[in-house]
Parts: sequence; C-alpha cells; structure tokens
Amino acid sequence: MLAYELRRGTPPRKSNKGRAPSYSATHGEAVYRSNRLRSRNPHKLLSCGAFVSWVTAQVREHKWSLDACVGYAKRHGMFPGSEIICTSTLYREAWSGNLPIGILELPESVKRKRTQPSKTRENKKNYGNSIDLLPEIASQRTEEGDWEGDTVVGKRAGKEAVVLSLLEKKTENYLAVRIPEKTSEAVMAVMEMLKAEYGDRFAQVFKTITVDNGSEFADFVQCESWGAQVFFAHPYTSWERAQNERHNGLFRAFVPKGTSMEDYSAEDILRAADELNARPRKKLGYATPEELFDSFLDRVYAADSNPS
Repeated sequence: MLAYELRRGTPPRKSNKGRAPSYSATHGEAVYRSNRLRSRNPHKLLSCGAFVSWVTAQVREHKWSLDACVGYAKRHGMFPGSEIICTSTLYREAWSGNLPIGILELPESVKRKRTQPSKTRENKKNYGNSIDLLPEIASQRTEEGDWEGDTVVGKRAGKEAVVLSLLEKKTENYLAVRIPEKTSEAVMAVMEMLKAEYGDRFAQVFKTITVDNGSEFADFVQCESWGAQVFFAHPYTSWERAQNERHNGLFRAFVPKGTSMEDYSAEDILRAADELNARPRKKLGYATPEELFDSFLDRVYAADSNPS
C-alpha cells in the first residue's frame, strides 16, 4: 500500500537529467481525484449535487442537522433514492472536508450529560400543585395538550425583557414570546392572549402546564380558572421539564447566552420559534412540530364543530 502511494504521488520523470523526482502529496491527491472520476464507482457526492446543495442551504439558513435533512427529504420524496446520501456518510464527508459545509457549521452533535440530583429540594414557595401530582399520562407523551414552561433571560444584571417559552410535549411545538420584564404580570398577559386566541378550547389545547417555580409564575395558577391543570417543578430541578429546557437550549442558537433581549424585537423571537417548529425531528418520524401541532388543532376544532 505504501509503495502504491509513493508511486501515485511521484511525478513522472521529464528527462534523464537532474535529480530523481520526489514524492508530492499534492500530486498524489490530484492523481487520486483523477482516478476517482474515471473509476466505475465515482464518489457519491459527484452524483448527488442537487441534494448536497439543498442540505447545505438547510443547514446554513435554518440550522437543521444533517440527519433532519436526510429524514425530511426521504419523508417527502424530494429526491430520487439513489441521490440521497445517508446521514453517516454526510457526517464522514463533512469531517473529511468534502462538503461545502464546515464541521463547525453543523448543530451541536455532542449531547450534554444530564445530571439529576439524588434528592429534590422541598418547594418553600407554594404557588400551587407540585409536579409530584402531575398525572402519569402527562409524562408519557401519548396525548397532545401537556405543556412545560419557563423563562429565558438575556443579561442577568438589571431589569430587561425576557422570553416566555412554552413547549407542547408530544408535538414539540415551541412558543416563545418576548415580554417586557420577568414578572408575573407580564407572564399572565401572554397567557390571557392565548386564552383569547383559543377561547373555549383553551382547556383542550392546554390540558396541563408544568412551569418553573420562579416568582414570575406566582400567579400562573389563574390558568386553572380557564380549565387547565397547573403544576410547579421543584427548585433547581430543570430536568423535571427536560423537553422545555432542551428547546430553550436550541433557541440559544438564535439568541446566544449573555446577549440582551433588548437587542431583539418581538418579531425576532417569534421568527426563531418558527424556525424551530419548522425543523424535522427524528423522534417525530421526520415530521415537523408545526405540522403535528396544526393537525392537533384541526382535530380540536373539528370536534367542536361536529359534536357527537
């Protein structure tokens, strides 16, 4: 193998005079690429240009993972099967530098280890029902209508705008709304807007809501008067709202930690949530949260218009 590589990387002698030509890595690479073009099994990338261009656009413009691109393309039949490169090959080519995408452009692929405290702290603030009373079915994600909520802050110093985030656990539909300050009044103003939007269907869309125990949720129990069940997580136990926390992390790709929320308009925040909801998910069969949540709402409204 070594001898072959040396032969491939050694330029041909042009004359009998002068020193013998030495090995050149550049020449070897050029010969390799030329041989690949003439081989019976050309590099997969050469026959999948349209797919690679589309993947590049999705990663750069919408921050999709390579796996999401592959799954979505297959689900919707966007390219012939022979022109779709599998996820493992795409990652291998990215690491080899053969894709237009740099490896640093890809969404974070190394997942953080989730640590759970051995003992949860007692909630000294009694805003309402503890998460210990959350119905088991709400934890199984077998039905739509179970939500998790929290706030996402920018710079911690001083009073400034924050983001109220809510996640529907089965469809993974993510709501992110900029609010002027981290107060219960600002949080409840958003919930009142949602109540106005869904009207009598609010309790069908929001069956349960599990939120952080921060003071901004001190009045959140008011949602129970609209038919929702409200539960509060234990202090310092973000893992009890794991899906919401994970999506808040994904949201940080658009609003990095340490940046002020004052630098972002309400439209910027809504646009970031829309990007996340339009992103295919492997766990959803490469459907998008937006597609699944719209289907859920269609069923809710259809049931109201056609009572049995």
